Amino acid sequence: MLFLIGGFLFLIALGFPIVFSMAITSLLYLAVYGIPIITIAQKMVIGIDSYALLAIPFFILAGNLMNMGGVTQRLFRFATAMVGHVPGGLGHANVLASMIFAGMSGSAVADAGGLGTIEIKAMTDEGYDIGFSAAVTAASSTIGPIIPPSIPMVIYASIANVSVGKLFLAGAVPGILMGVALMIMVYFVAKKRNYPVHAKFSLKEGVTSFCDGFLPLMTPAIILGGILGGVFSPTEAAMAASAWAIFLGMVVYKEIRIRDLLPIVMNTIKTTSIVAFIISAACIFGWLLGREQVPQSAAQLLFSISRDPNVFMFIVIVFLLIVGCVMEPAAAIILLTPILVPAAVQLGIDPVHFGLVLVLDLMIGLLTPPVGVVLYITANVAKISFEEMSRVCAPYLIPLIIVLLISAFYPPIVMTLPNLLIR
Repeated sequence: MLFLIGGFLFLIALGFPIVFSMAITSLLYLAVYGIPIITIAQKMVIGIDSYALLAIPFFILAGNLMNMGGVTQRLFRFATAMVGHVPGGLGHANVLASMIFAGMSGSAVADAGGLGTIEIKAMTDEGYDIGFSAAVTAASSTIGPIIPPSIPMVIYASIANVSVGKLFLAGAVPGILMGVALMIMVYFVAKKRNYPVHAKFSLKEGVTSFCDGFLPLMTPAIILGGILGGVFSPTEAAMAASAWAIFLGMVVYKEIRIRDLLPIVMNTIKTTSIVAFIISAACIFGWLLGREQVPQSAAQLLFSISRDPNVFMFIVIVFLLIVGCVMEPAAAIILLTPILVPAAVQLGIDPVHFGLVLVLDLMIGLLTPPVGVVLYITANVAKISFEEMSRVCAPYLIPLIIVLLISAFYPPIVMTLPNLLIR
């Protein structure tokens, strides 16, 4: 166990990426302990040989198609028409657009990189500070994997053997609370800095933007309605979302042409291959941790501190916030789920509730240096330094952590919808 964990931490200290640290440590472990090297290939393939994981490339594809097909522009226009007149106008529109887009892509990266480009330009053009615009964009993008659908939840569900549909529903209320909390933050910051307010609400503009964006706004209803109605599984819902995005981009809005499909598909393949490599490397490392009985040791350590579920949850929250600073969410989910979930279940914590808390916690990690992926993406879009991006984003961690704590210690917020709609 010391060789495995020590080697992993040593490689990270040397500056190796997390995924290579896991893969190299696993390979060295197999060599040192005389386990056939072919095992690493077998376990890595088995780790991604899951029907549920097929949802990942299709949700990524759907997000790419919607960013390219004019969907994001229409969503932002609709959001602006609805809340642009409130103090902090375009900041609220930024958050609302992210909440709507969250119901389509399930990815924080797709939100920050696609919708964020439109949001930051619109806000800075109207006189909003670039730091404020970038911070709101980054913070609101973390809602993407919480409001269903969600790529990280698909990964967690496949490992923890829980219902993807229940996990999706578990994220609905916390995701909305995240949006509301960020809007409250935006309101007070905007009032303090006297940011411009968008034009007063116009019924005509509201109706026009709603009609223009009606078909994209139907996407979340199609995905969740299809799952709850038994029309298709969560994996098939991802395929339906991609098909719907192609229809919108090529037939309805005509902003995607045949020649555009190859770059979109290649970008999807590139992103999917990165995710798949992270999952497979984490799987072999996780298997070796299991072989060394690390989950049992971790459970015993936690239980030695306290067997109170609330204390356990608090310790896990703090631990995951630290992990989120140094580890990519997909790798952390695959690595930590087999370790933490058995202990949580022993204490009577529902694995669906625990999964939502775990995913939400790690999404906040996307906003923390030094590994925060969303910080890098948004800093690149906003053309500011990573250090500046980290500084302006820090205050927006507060409302997100508050929602995390509410979700963790008041389970009905998370579990009411799954228990009500899925038996």
